[in-house]
Amino acid sequence: MAEGTSIFDRAFEEIELIGRHIDMLKVTKKMQPIGIIRLSEVLDIPKHKVRYSLRLLEKEGLIIATNEGAMVSDRYEEFIRSASVRLEDLIQQINKITPI
Repeated sequence: MAEGTSIFDRAFEEIELIGRHIDMLKVTKKMQPIGIIRLSEVLDIPKHKVRYSLRLLEKEGLIIATNEGAMVSDRYEEFIRSASVRLEDLIQQINKITPI
């Protein structure tokens, strides 16, 4: 492990990435169809990160790329419900290991 790297850094990075993906899905749902430049502006995220997230979300079947921009797929609602449950499970798991 590199000097100065916390054992928690990777977890924080992953949570931030999950948050970015979910934010992108919610904005896409609200403003669809929406392009990379507009998503970048609305979310204040660099375009290369928007492209990465869109690629991943498309691979997962949650985003559909169209000529007009990104749109959410019919899997959106199910994913959001599932994500809510999974995040609650994660919170419970973290609370189990908190040394308080």
